[in-house]
Amino acid sequence: MIAFIYSVSFFTVIASFRGTVPYGLSLEIGDTVQILEKCDGWYRGFALKNPNIKGIFPSSYVHLKNACVKNKGQFEMVIPTEDSVITEMTSTLRDWGTMWKQLYVRNEGDLFHRLWHIMNEILDLRRQVLVGHLTHDRMKDVKRHITARLDWGNEQLGLDLVPRKEYAMVDPEDISITELYRLMEHRHRKKDTPVQASSHHLFVQMKSLMCSNLGEELEVIFSLFDSKENRPISERFFLRLNRNGLPKAPDKPERHCSLFVDLGSSDLRKDIYITVHIIRIGRMGAGEKKNACSVQYRRPFGCAVLSIADLLTGETKDDLILKVYMCNTESEWYQIHENIIKKLNARYNLTGSNAGLAVSLQLLHGDIEQIRREYSSVFSHGVSITRKLGFSNIIMPGEMRNDLYITIERGEFEKGGKSVARNVEVTMFIVDSSGQTLKDFISFGSGEPPASEYHSFVLYHNNSPRWSELLKLPIPVDKFRGAHIRFEFRHCSTKEKGEKKLFGFSFVPLMQEDGRTLPDGTHELIVHKCEENTNLQDTTRYLKLPFSKGIFLGNNNQAMKATKESFCITSFLCSTKLTQNGDMLDLLKWRTHPDKITGCLSKLKEIDGSEIVKFLQDTLDTLFGILDENSQKYGSKVFDSLVHIINLLQDSKFHHFKPVMDTYIESHFAGALAYRDLIKVLKWYVDRITEAERQEHIQEVLKAQEYIFKYIVQSRRLFSLATGGQNEEEFRCCIQELLMSVRFFLSQESKGSGALSQSQAVFLSSFPAVYSELLKLFDVREVANLVQDTLGSLPTILHVDDSLQAIKLQCIGKTVESQLYTNPDSRYILLPVVLHHLHIHLQEQKDLIMCARILSNVFCLIKKNSSEKSVLEEIDVIVTSLLDILLRTILEITSRPQPSSSAMRFQFQDVTGEFVACLLSLLRQMTDRHYQQLLDSFSTKEELRDFLLQIFTVFRILIRPEMFPKDWTVMRLVANNVIITTVLYLSDALRKNFLNENFDYKIWDSYFYLAVIFINQLCLQLEMFTPSKKKKVLEKYGDMRVTMGCEIFSMWQNLGEHKLHFIPALIGPFLEVTLIPQPDLRNVMIPIFHDMMDWEQRRSGNFKQVEAKLIDKLDSLMSEGKGDETYRELFNSILLKKIERETWRESGVSLIATVTRLMERLLDYRDCMKMGEVDGKKIGCTVSLLNFYKTELNKEEMYIRYIHKLYDLHLKAQNFTEAAYTLLLYDELLEWSDRPLREFLTYPMQTEWQRKEHLHLTIIQNFDRGKCWENGIILCRKIAEQYESYYDYRNLSKMRMMEASLYDKIMDQQRLEPEFFRVGFYGKKFPFFLRNKEFVCRGHDYERLEAFQQRMLNEFPHAIAMQHANQPDETIFQAEAQYLQIYAVTPIPESQEVLQREGVPDNIKSFYKVNHIWKFRYDRPFHKGTKDKENEFKSLWVERTSLYLVQSLPGISRWFEVEKREVVEMSPLENAIEVLENKNQQLKTLISQCQTRQMQNINPLTMCLNGVIDAAVNGGVSRYQEAFFVKEYILSHPEDGEKIARLRELMLEQAQILEFGLAVHEKFVPQDMRPLHKKLVDQFFVMKSSLGIQEFSACMQASPIHFPNGSPRVCRNSAPASVSPDGTRVIPRRSPLSYPAVNRYSSSSLSSQASAEVSNITGQSESSDEVFNMQPSPSTSSLSSTHSASPNVTSSAPSSARASPLLSDKHKHSRENACLSPRERPCSAIYPTPVEPSQRMLFNHIGDGALPRSDPNLSAPEKAVNPTPSSWSLDSGKEAKNMSDSGKLISPPVPPRPTQTASPARHTTSISPSPAGRSPLKGSVQSFTPSPVEYHSPGLISNSPVLSGSYSSGISSLSRCSTSETSGFENQVNEQSAPVPVPVPVPVPVPVPVPVPTYGGEEPVRKESKTPPPYSVYERTLRRPVPLPHSLSIPVTPEPPALPPKPLAARSSHLENGARRTDPGPRPRPLPRKVSQL
Repeated sequence: MIAFIYSVSFFTVIASFRGTVPYGLSLEIGDTVQILEKCDGWYRGFALKNPNIKGIFPSSYVHLKNACVKNKGQFEMVIPTEDSVITEMTSTLRDWGTMWKQLYVRNEGDLFHRLWHIMNEILDLRRQVLVGHLTHDRMKDVKRHITARLDWGNEQLGLDLVPRKEYAMVDPEDISITELYRLMEHRHRKKDTPVQASSHHLFVQMKSLMCSNLGEELEVIFSLFDSKENRPISERFFLRLNRNGLPKAPDKPERHCSLFVDLGSSDLRKDIYITVHIIRIGRMGAGEKKNACSVQYRRPFGCAVLSIADLLTGETKDDLILKVYMCNTESEWYQIHENIIKKLNARYNLTGSNAGLAVSLQLLHGDIEQIRREYSSVFSHGVSITRKLGFSNIIMPGEMRNDLYITIERGEFEKGGKSVARNVEVTMFIVDSSGQTLKDFISFGSGEPPASEYHSFVLYHNNSPRWSELLKLPIPVDKFRGAHIRFEFRHCSTKEKGEKKLFGFSFVPLMQEDGRTLPDGTHELIVHKCEENTNLQDTTRYLKLPFSKGIFLGNNNQAMKATKESFCITSFLCSTKLTQNGDMLDLLKWRTHPDKITGCLSKLKEIDGSEIVKFLQDTLDTLFGILDENSQKYGSKVFDSLVHIINLLQDSKFHHFKPVMDTYIESHFAGALAYRDLIKVLKWYVDRITEAERQEHIQEVLKAQEYIFKYIVQSRRLFSLATGGQNEEEFRCCIQELLMSVRFFLSQESKGSGALSQSQAVFLSSFPAVYSELLKLFDVREVANLVQDTLGSLPTILHVDDSLQAIKLQCIGKTVESQLYTNPDSRYILLPVVLHHLHIHLQEQKDLIMCARILSNVFCLIKKNSSEKSVLEEIDVIVTSLLDILLRTILEITSRPQPSSSAMRFQFQDVTGEFVACLLSLLRQMTDRHYQQLLDSFSTKEELRDFLLQIFTVFRILIRPEMFPKDWTVMRLVANNVIITTVLYLSDALRKNFLNENFDYKIWDSYFYLAVIFINQLCLQLEMFTPSKKKKVLEKYGDMRVTMGCEIFSMWQNLGEHKLHFIPALIGPFLEVTLIPQPDLRNVMIPIFHDMMDWEQRRSGNFKQVEAKLIDKLDSLMSEGKGDETYRELFNSILLKKIERETWRESGVSLIATVTRLMERLLDYRDCMKMGEVDGKKIGCTVSLLNFYKTELNKEEMYIRYIHKLYDLHLKAQNFTEAAYTLLLYDELLEWSDRPLREFLTYPMQTEWQRKEHLHLTIIQNFDRGKCWENGIILCRKIAEQYESYYDYRNLSKMRMMEASLYDKIMDQQRLEPEFFRVGFYGKKFPFFLRNKEFVCRGHDYERLEAFQQRMLNEFPHAIAMQHANQPDETIFQAEAQYLQIYAVTPIPESQEVLQREGVPDNIKSFYKVNHIWKFRYDRPFHKGTKDKENEFKSLWVERTSLYLVQSLPGISRWFEVEKREVVEMSPLENAIEVLENKNQQLKTLISQCQTRQMQNINPLTMCLNGVIDAAVNGGVSRYQEAFFVKEYILSHPEDGEKIARLRELMLEQAQILEFGLAVHEKFVPQDMRPLHKKLVDQFFVMKSSLGIQEFSACMQASPIHFPNGSPRVCRNSAPASVSPDGTRVIPRRSPLSYPAVNRYSSSSLSSQASAEVSNITGQSESSDEVFNMQPSPSTSSLSSTHSASPNVTSSAPSSARASPLLSDKHKHSRENACLSPRERPCSAIYPTPVEPSQRMLFNHIGDGALPRSDPNLSAPEKAVNPTPSSWSLDSGKEAKNMSDSGKLISPPVPPRPTQTASPARHTTSISPSPAGRSPLKGSVQSFTPSPVEYHSPGLISNSPVLSGSYSSGISSLSRCSTSETSGFENQVNEQSAPVPVPVPVPVPVPVPVPVPTYGGEEPVRKESKTPPPYSVYERTLRRPVPLPHSLSIPVTPEPPALPPKPLAARSSHLENGARRTDPGPRPRPLPRKVSQL
């Protein structure tokens, strides 16, 4: 057994350990672990990040880490003893690591890479620190870089601002809150407003000179030029280029790189230029021959200029190419740069087209030391420094300079006997007193070393040359005296020898005899003539001569006047040792001229300050020397001079010389007796203040009092040292008297002028600086008392000058900041005075910024947890004096509006933050005793109440998010810690003083409100923090939300019966608290709701108020993202448990269940709203929530809010029809009344009438945009009635015009018909409102099954698509997954009146076929019993499923839930009948369209005829004969006798239709199709013979169809439930976009495979336009014809291409058909026959060829599917429109048929009875509610070149579900509208009335006209009221007027027997009905 030794140590993990061994602990690199036990190379312990998990790990995986533990226990903190910067780096990099990866995921590449580089830099710097080999300065520098990068990264990642002190993180507990605030503010301000550098530097690097004609060496001179003042402002940077234009010394960077230093901000302006002058070294003329002259001259070459403003836009300008210019006239060379700057183009031109100077320029910012650090590489390689001319803006003491700048200006010379002007060259030397030339003291510029002589450039033939060349002469001071400069002038010959002949010279001494140097300015020197051989080495020969025209020696005046030649130079001295001022020299040499002392002291004020500070020490020695010499005589003068010098140092230019004076006082001052005279004179001035009229000089004296006291104190100390402390009392008395005079003068009030107050202000400004001096001689308490007395003498009258008040406060501030105040003894003395003045200012709300600063300084000195007695006493004083006024000040400041300017806003925030920090500091320092004293100090409860209200209000202000910047989490946590501590203290006072009979609602409400917003603060939501940050907060403060929550609960329990005051007001706030995801907090707070319910039950017997408030607040809070599923469960479980024993348990359970269900829906709604795009899930969820509010909660306001949310969603998704229906829900809540309505949502305050009008107009607009014009018309009428009732004819006119425009749009514009899809959502993973429910969805335009299924899978990416249509079992319902079951369904229109109406255009009927749909149908073929392989139709049944919705489509959503399902089975015989009916109807439609020329292309009719005839010849309907006409079937099914007869009738009727169709076809068939037509005729005779028809005419005359009862035939209903109330068969129109993906059988469906059940869920729904576009199926049966259509009518889209890939091959062919959507082809034409009326057949119920039946009359070409929508011609619509408008159909008489009311359907699961005895020709008028849908208007497509394929007889169309559940007559109506293919519209033939003549020549029965107008939509009267807004319902008149008689109906009875109408004439249009009829 291994024995573990127990110990406690902390280690750092250095390698990850997986913990795979038994009891192993998994560790990550960097984790800190605590070791509990150790044994044989193994440790046992736990990681600090998860202390609950303990385990073992190898000892080699960890490294011992020195650390200390704080707060041992649950929240203990392990703090490493390493450098705090290292600790911060480690933790920060860990946090960054996680966030850095997220940047990559979010595709923020730029920040990702930048952060990566920064992290690597920090790691490198961390290594340097850890190595520990850095010097102290280098370590400081590295830490600075580390913290800068850490701060940058934190800011970029949105992390918290870290308070630091000297680069180390600061623990907020270790410093005062005011100091913490200042650290935070400093870092925040530094981050927001970077400090502008006051010093700038220009880096210049010369690259090359590019010029084609080089060949000589060059000199390039850079300088800075001020064009405003027209002078250079810098020295020159001089470099030499070789013959190639490159630097001569490339290996020496200092020769071609320079730094122009010390540029001020004022120098960075556009009129400062960089000038470049280029001088060539060579021959006189650039074009001279090489051997012409061997002597080289300096000659002008070119100049370039660049404004420094061009560099301000960017930091670096690499390789700038500057254009080089040359002056046109050489004499203007001296000002060429000025001409270029001024753009005087006439004076210069380019030196060459390709000449350019390549330079690199960079502007650097910061002081020179900073530049050296940041650009160390530049300085390490070498760079020359180019200074500014003269001293910099700030003169630093100790700076040694002695530079004389000489500018060679110009000369005036005579020709000297020559015919042309001279070529003058100037040579300059510096000669010392001994006549020796000084070596290397002439500097051409910073790039070159100094030289011994200088040669000017030469201007060709110019006797008045101007050079303007600047030279610097750095001559040492010791060589200055006696030295002079000599200039020699030579003529440079251009002859072959190139001689330089001396013809004159000039000189100038550097120093005058009296010691003054050469004065600054221009000097005109005398040119002394001489010969070439003149010996100038002997200086004594010419030094006696005059050198300047203004100075003459001896009697040479006349001789000098005669000379005309002159030479001008400009000198400028920059020296810290030499002076040009004679008065200064006289003062310094006062002992040689004692009589001039008074004058010299008087002139001192006139001497330039720079001269004084250069000789500061000498000047001060002189002054005190004079004072010692005769204090009586010169005391006052010396004092004034001293004051002048002291005040001179206040100037910013000389501010840096203060340390020089301080050093002088400490080390060089020797005036031991001076203090007497200084005190005496100072007191004399102070005493005269109140009397003097002019006080400027006195104010100067008071301004200098700091240094005067320094001299006094130092003098006294020297005296004490010399005398052993004699006269101490005398000195104290002098000081006391002086301060008494001061106190007297301070106590005086300013009368009249403000001179006195100005003097007082001056004194107070500088008085605090005296404290430190007094402390050198007096005890701390003595000085404190002196200061207290002095400050206490200040007048407290508030009407005095405001500026003086501010100065007084500044004096107080400086006192608090002084060394005197830091001592606790003196602080206790001074604090009352300080607080007194602060109180006065705060009371008046004046100088708040200064007050805040003073208070901050006061609290900065009081450290936290300081238990010293003095500190406690100070807190006592501050609390008594300032707490109340501090609270009022914060309230006052925060209630003011914030300033608009950014600077003022910063100041406002600063002062607010500082006061807040002061308050928090004070509260944190207060102990129990302080709180008790504070509460006891209130004499009455009213005072205590006001105080508590005030402090609670301030706390609420402190909690505001805008109180501190968002990244100040550290400051917020400290503030919250102080607040909660204070609240815990004050809650006691609340309980003791304001309960029971003293209950005060306002103060308790304020308390609870504060507690709630405290808990809800963003900075306390630890769940949002990173794990490391959360851990730190918990370790330091714990979870303050739980603490405050427990306090709320405790205080609530104390309220007792007073709780009723807060019900329901506090329900919302407490609910918000419980929604915070903190389990402990929820467990504490949720029971309060039970308490509220209980008390409300006691008061009113119910808790409706609680319920109402809970529901209202839940919605708003959860929509903000609060709450989760865990909360819902917790809320439910806790409250249910609480109410178990209550008497009101039942109602309580109901309330909890309601709220829980609401939470479910709100959570689903919130989750859905997180999605990006608007989808069905969002809309469905909103509908669910909206209905919940209306039906279960009856919350009208919330209901209306969600109506508008749903409306916005629909608008965003462009569901305009649904948007209109949604808004109607709100509209129907309003009445046409004048009741005023309040402002709500986006609606202004208005009357109910106005709002309803606005809603109506908006709804109409949306119906218009959604192409649901019929519904818009109804609303137009409603609002028009209102306008008419108010006689508002203007708006009435507009509304009627709008109504008319909607009618026009119905007739003229296209609109598409949608597909409908049934969707089942199964599994527990779906949202509540979808879970285990099925819906029918209205698809988008052009959306087919495959696209819809893909859209649904995109909305539910985790869902699994089910591959069958069977109802799922319970395992699917309960599965933890998502299953989607999708297939297409067919809409069944509710009302048939409009659809049966004759003469109604199809573009009107089409609206009613896909709008207001409650019922949908889906057919599934299957085999029952034994399948006959030879003839599968014997056992082929159809299962028909009907779905009933809770609301009709379209409505407020694109989908609605299925309310009821009905399933019936259709026998094979019924199936066959329906197939043939549909095919016959289709044939009639096509023939009618061809007759009326609605088809421009006959191909559709050709294909349909070919399909039926060809299939019949090859087996077709004969299969039906074999199946149903055989004896066996008739005997075994005696009940099917009528049905068999009906089938036979249909077969014969089909033959009649085919013969008539062939006749029509013959008339219109084009020539190239004649062979096909002949083939069809031949095959038709074969078909007739197969049916047993010999002579068709005989058949027609002797009708072969006999009915035993003699009654006329009517349509057969498929089920009793299908009969409409009036007995009329109603057939739904099949929308071109809404056919279900039911099974469609191709010709192969007649094979044995047809018995297999076909899956119809996942396949792509095909358009029902296969009537026109069918393609051969991949497989054929024995019944299929081998013939096919002609090549020009074939399509190529394989039907299998869209089949589900998940089905087996066995069902592949069935699947291809099953997944295709059916489309019914409406036909409404009745054809004339040549027989007698009594023998005419009713060509009725001719079915669509795309029905869900199996038809043996199919040929292979008919099985083709339609091509893709994109293949339709977009031009066909217009042609179709024209054709349909002009085409008229004539209806022939039809023989009657017996009425059939029996249903052929069997096994009906749900039967609805319907009246059977009513005439099928009459129908009742029903009310309606229209539903909009988007359409395109119908048009022809038959002319499209892509139409191809053949038509079947319909037997194979089992999957097409064409007939409705009612009867075959439905099919007639259903087929009366032409299909609208996608995307191109199809022709809609105009329906023709169908007269039904009596049998045997009876008069035709006329159908009554009781059909509502075409905009009507009927509602179901037998099943349920329509839950749609009543706004769309129009009351029906009891007896609507009959329409005019139909001409065709009347005319049909008069047709001649046997006459065949092949060319019918146009039918008159029925008269329009008036709107008022409704």
